[in-house]
Amino acid sequence: MSNGKLYLVATPIGNLEDITFRALRILKEVALIACEDTRRTKQLCRHFAIRTPLISYHEHNERSRGEQLIEKLLSGMDIALVSDAGTPAISDPGTIVVQQALEVGITVVPIPGPVAFVNALIASGLDTTSFLFAGFLPRKAKDRRQRLQHFRYYPETILFYVSPHRFTEVIKDMGVELGGQREVVVARELTKVHETFLRGKLGDADILEYQPQGEICVVVEGSHDEETNLNIYANVTVEEHYAQYVEQGYSRKDALKKVAHDRALRRNDVYDLLFKNKEQR
Repeated sequence: MSNGKLYLVATPIGNLEDITFRALRILKEVALIACEDTRRTKQLCRHFAIRTPLISYHEHNERSRGEQLIEKLLSGMDIALVSDAGTPAISDPGTIVVQQALEVGITVVPIPGPVAFVNALIASGLDTTSFLFAGFLPRKAKDRRQRLQHFRYYPETILFYVSPHRFTEVIKDMGVELGGQREVVVARELTKVHETFLRGKLGDADILEYQPQGEICVVVEGSHDEETNLNIYANVTVEEHYAQYVEQGYSRKDALKKVAHDRALRRNDVYDLLFKNKEQR
């Protein structure tokens, strides 16, 4: 018996008319639909007369439930994976079961459809030729600011998902770390009845005082300052960079990781630059 296939099916992020014919066919043909919240997916299935059985697959049971799904796939069962809205594995569960499936030779089939950040980007009016999707920022203020500092020198348009109850603190941090003059678009409730786009600069009162509800995507323009577009570590050697972290109390292993992260290099490449090259001299 041949293995089943794992279908990653994108579902509407608001307007139910945005589902594709192919997605509907797959959801009706598979033996099982794995979903974040069975109550949410039941509503979708009821609307389109889909009678396929449902099983929960969410962030709290990803690994254990994933193993169960793999067993079913290996037995020949075709399974569709959906999130509550949008595309699975994009700031939603899905990555782990995809990895598990690929490890045992199961075919993974993407069924394209809505992605919130793509819709926010194309309607933002900001540069779409090169962009970076950053997902959700850390909840802790210190970690969030450090993460934003990492993006300060990127010339690409940057997209973030933001929870409404943390919007005010996040947008303030963005203004501080990225610069209050950056153009920003706050896209709210995409494809829904109350879809809204608020455009301005990160430091504008309208942006700072905005209190949106619902699903939010924040689109921020990249850096246009020639100085900030230069890598912050361009004038620091790898050895000096590494030494700074060691002096701050990081272990050799952690200092190596941080240098690799800062410079967007592989750890093995940093190791070679620091140690192997020295041995060859």
